[in-house]
Amino acid sequence: MLYQKHCSGCHGINFQGGNAQSLVDGVWQFGDSTGHISRNIKHGITHLGMPGYEKVLTDAQIRSLVDYLKAAEKNAAPPEHPLPVYLQTLDYEIDVSVFAEGLDTPWDIAFLNKDTALITERSGTLRVYADGHLFSKPVEGTPEVLAEGQGGLLAVAFDPDYLEEGNQWVYLAYSHGLEQQPNGKRSPAMTRIVRGRIDGNLWKDEEVIFEAEREHYLTTRHHYGTRIVFDAEKNLYFSIGDRGTGAHAQDPSKPNGKIHRIQRDGKIPNDNPYRRTKNTVKSIYALGNRNPQGLAFHPETCELWESEHGPLGGDEINLISKGRNYGWPIISYGKNYNGSIITELTHKEGMEQPIWYWNPSTAVCAIDFYSGDLFPKWNNKLLVGSLKYEDVRILSLEGNRVMHEEIILKNAGRVRDVCTGPDGAIYVVLNDPGTILRLTPKKQ
Repeated sequence: MLYQKHCSGCHGINFQGGNAQSLVDGVWQFGDSTGHISRNIKHGITHLGMPGYEKVLTDAQIRSLVDYLKAAEKNAAPPEHPLPVYLQTLDYEIDVSVFAEGLDTPWDIAFLNKDTALITERSGTLRVYADGHLFSKPVEGTPEVLAEGQGGLLAVAFDPDYLEEGNQWVYLAYSHGLEQQPNGKRSPAMTRIVRGRIDGNLWKDEEVIFEAEREHYLTTRHHYGTRIVFDAEKNLYFSIGDRGTGAHAQDPSKPNGKIHRIQRDGKIPNDNPYRRTKNTVKSIYALGNRNPQGLAFHPETCELWESEHGPLGGDEINLISKGRNYGWPIISYGKNYNGSIITELTHKEGMEQPIWYWNPSTAVCAIDFYSGDLFPKWNNKLLVGSLKYEDVRILSLEGNRVMHEEIILKNAGRVRDVCTGPDGAIYVVLNDPGTILRLTPKKQ
């Protein structure tokens, strides 16, 4: 079937959306007529990462595909995601409860303690959860974000020393757009990192700690990354996707397609690999990454692990080391969304292999190592979220090898984030519905 072969990897097996928008929600951003849809399939929507299919599909096949999509939209029932109340896994029986709901495309959650958390909504709002409830009003005065395509307000993190007097820093990563361009041209954008403090419900004391040079901003609206994590020395790591320009991932003079490391005030650590190299972005820690949306440090080894979206196939889990090259787009286990070949290579000297990869892609998103008392058999196992297949997986590791993969949650919604809470529960951030679930061992 044409749809399953060429479209489902981004738009979902059941048209529900994945890396790209739903095709049955009645929203056709670029025109809903047969002509509009046909042209978009044939020529692509480049700035959003949708390729053209004119060299792969005939005009007759495109018309057939459009008819199929219009029929699917007409016959589609409202999406249903009945939330589970009970799960059974190899090791545990699990109770599922709703931690927060009614959110607008939640993207990330950060816990200060078991009673306080911050939640980002991709539309641009930062929400506070405290004392058992979600504040109805978002934090006021947060940065203006460019909430288009895959962009918006993305990652949030508390400073490792947040509770120390005079600290209280909160870090945000978001898609930052430049001023309106003349002649109606699309505003360039790039991932930006800021920190600030929350006083009452007001964002203040904002400092920009990473901002790309203006010439590195791009007009595309996809592959921003990003997550924020801190190492044992309290350095800050964040990721930026290739922004749809794969060649930039191999170019150390460009910030996109990289894992970055900075100090908490934005200064560059002395041992960053490109600190003393001319014409490079000094914050780069590793390069050759397509669209990394998961970062996590192993609780025992302190090694940095990363997850990144591949193209059509080739989603990856990587072990990130300083100065290493992870190959995109020179090596890959995937191909272009229209089925054409990106590269014939899966290995090349000087380029790292993934620890694990999925083909077909799961639309891998956030990752976290479980570390808590509620699920002791899962300590140091890797939790992995999936957008396309709407699941949470847990990977059992032996050193740096994946020995077993188990799905522990399925079909509750698109999983944008998964993490261990301070109470040892597992928290799952869902898109469609905008809900956060709390997983705990079943009460006997």
